[in-house]
Amino acid sequence: MIEGQWGKRELDMSLASAGFSVSDEPSALPPATSTPQTQIFNGQCQWLFRTVGPKRFIRKILKCRALDAKGEIQKRMIGGRLHRDQLADSTVKLVLSVAKEEEPAVGDNWVKFPTGWKRCMGKGLDDRYGFCRGNTTDFKPFKMPDGRDCTVYPNCTE
Repeated sequence: MIEGQWGKRELDMSLASAGFSVSDEPSALPPATSTPQTQIFNGQCQWLFRTVGPKRFIRKILKCRALDAKGEIQKRMIGGRLHRDQLADSTVKLVLSVAKEEEPAVGDNWVKFPTGWKRCMGKGLDDRYGFCRGNTTDFKPFKMPDGRDCTVYPNCTE
């Protein structure tokens, strides 16, 4: 489990996962020698934001994915298969980075502006889903974790 803390409160956290399996099938590589080897698995985590509840508090979700050799994000989770015959005298290293930009957790709920993201109104303030559905002019306020009323995320004000 990968635990990410996004706020000051204890519950302002989210979990993501990485998975490794150990296989008894022989590897295509020669067995590990006494020379230490390192197997590196790269991944990137990104914070996704959304609103919850009738007051529309901001919450964040941690999403982590594998990176390929070129550093491109993959659809699969971080991790992979480890061959038992390659593990002796070796190190398995998980290297994580964090994306610079946060994104909405649900598509078509937010519209990006130069000042930040605005939450679509949907059918009204009580519309839990609040899909934009082509309406990119009507927005609803939300609350930051510290209780501030805001109109644009993450800057709070325009």
